[in-house]
Amino acid sequence: MRYFIFLLLLPLPVIANQGNQTNNSFHKAKKMLEKSVYLADHERKTIYCDADFDEKKQVTFPPGFNTTKYIKRAKKVEWEHVVPAENFGRNFKEWREGDTQCINSKGKSFKGRRCAEKMNQQYRLMQSDMYNLYPAIGAVNAMRSNYNFVMLNDLPASFGSCAMKISSRKVEPPAQSRGMIARSYLYMDQTYALYSMSKQQRQLMHAWNQQFPVTHWECIRGQRINTLQGNINDLLMQSCALAGFR
Repeated sequence: MRYFIFLLLLPLPVIANQGNQTNNSFHKAKKMLEKSVYLADHERKTIYCDADFDEKKQVTFPPGFNTTKYIKRAKKVEWEHVVPAENFGRNFKEWREGDTQCINSKGKSFKGRRCAEKMNQQYRLMQSDMYNLYPAIGAVNAMRSNYNFVMLNDLPASFGSCAMKISSRKVEPPAQSRGMIARSYLYMDQTYALYSMSKQQRQLMHAWNQQFPVTHWECIRGQRINTLQGNINDLLMQSCALAGFR
């Protein structure tokens, strides 16, 4: 009996904290989310505006939603890096400086996301981590860009009835998305050595994690990603257990 108890107290396997080690294709990650995570047995909803979308990624706008920019992109769901790719990508040399093999067809060198994706396996794994990918209305994804999340207080919403606020390269997300955002940021921060939040951002994410508890759907989503990607999101798993979601 003592031996059995000892086994229960052992830490989780190392792979739990290694992040995505199985899929280095962003395209494949998006397809798995579409076909194996966001299924018809649960409502397909975008992270920020709570808009419905179907298996063809066609969006049904919630009443009162509007946008004056990226009109064509608004019609479909895009897969949003909640922690923007640039926020971890700029820590890779290939992103900052390029590489001798990052030459286009005209013989001109390039750097940034294209070069990091071409040359660095670890970058591709981070970019394809499904725990950090959520569906968003294309126009909202475009306007969010790589801006940091903050509280913008009394500013008006940027998309009509959708309470997403974007101003001066800062974003305040709607209340219903803050818990998911926080747990994505904390997961990336705890999992990948090449990503680190600022002290201010970390404090905000810890606060949102406490203020906005995990939902049943968030736990189902995490279980499906765990099965597909092969690594455990420790923070999410613990939050689901505390909330009684199995």
